[in-house]
Amino acid sequence: MFRRTLRGLALVAVVAGVVLGAAPALAHGFTSVVYADVTSSGKDRLSTELGLEYDLLVVSAADSAQDDALFSDGTAAFESGDPAAQAAALDRHAEPVLAYVADRFTVSGCEAPRAGGFTVAEREGVPYAFVTLEQACAGDGYELTSTLFPDSEGFVRDTRTIVSYAVGGLHGSAALDASDPTFDLSQNGIARFWEFFKLGAEHLLGGPDHILFLLALIAGSRRLREVVLVATSFTLAHSVTLVLAALGLVSVPAAVVEPIIALSIAVVAGWYLYRLWQRGSEVGDIQGAEGHFSLDRAGWTRLGVVFCFGLVHGLGFAGALGIDEAWSWTLLWSLLVFNVGIEAVQLGLIVVLFPVLVLLRRRAPRVGITVSGVVSAAVSAVGLFWFFERIL
Repeated sequence: MFRRTLRGLALVAVVAGVVLGAAPALAHGFTSVVYADVTSSGKDRLSTELGLEYDLLVVSAADSAQDDALFSDGTAAFESGDPAAQAAALDRHAEPVLAYVADRFTVSGCEAPRAGGFTVAEREGVPYAFVTLEQACAGDGYELTSTLFPDSEGFVRDTRTIVSYAVGGLHGSAALDASDPTFDLSQNGIARFWEFFKLGAEHLLGGPDHILFLLALIAGSRRLREVVLVATSFTLAHSVTLVLAALGLVSVPAAVVEPIIALSIAVVAGWYLYRLWQRGSEVGDIQGAEGHFSLDRAGWTRLGVVFCFGLVHGLGFAGALGIDEAWSWTLLWSLLVFNVGIEAVQLGLIVVLFPVLVLLRRRAPRVGITVSGVVSAAVSAVGLFWFFERIL
């Protein structure tokens, strides 16, 4: 009876999971990322290489200038999928495009930028337009402001600008968004690290992949110490690959990383479903006996699998963070603080959700296990949906 009930509820969860999985799969473009690499190019001069999503740049610049020719030419080049044609379209309409960029990306104390030609290349599977801005500046303190996107295109919710800089003997990174669009390039270390702590927390909360992975860990764990252990193992693993990728020592295409991340969600959630199916109605065995905490062979195996998948998730974090620069202590501490932000949110969600699940398992064991099984089934279904969607 227990298996039949679980099977029925799991089937409902699978159907719901597939339906819900379609929404995040279509979510690209709702949040965009701009990359800005700012360096001193001589006395009182700044050089900034900007990377912006090509289609958003075309639509926003055309709308700002009321330029139908730019829109038509740029979208035709976008649909062709030819980077050379896309770059040529931007060059033909350089004046309105650069006017839009100069209006939305500014540095205090600097003149209007001059720019060379555009190049277009894929970044994380998305066409990006790259242009280098040269500016004459006065003084030593520069405040950088980015309000690039969203505009009236209607499908971008927010834009995060990832800034890497080496100016006036200072170097580091920062993350800007609509709520905090300005950064002082002479800002102290505490302020920079707070930016990366917040970025790590926001990235986990805004990333459905990682939230579902955490839900799978919570649903499949029997004790608080167990779920904290596997979540921390996950954090340690993705910290390793995040640092290696940020330093340019490891590079794996997003076309490989993203499907594996989706598969990891399905596997970790499916692991618990397999345990339920294998042990059937032996509620006490699944729930875990009270007393001293220890991991059996299956527990250690699960921990190892989570660690391996964490290595892959770290590559996904690195792609989203967009930092690729030489070794420095500032870079290392920024990345570590980014991870602390991720871990803080993970532990916060565990503290909120896991006790509720434990209480339900103790007061109504069969209901609690059924609920965790349904959650795992839905999460596994979404992971499989994303896996095949990303493969195709």
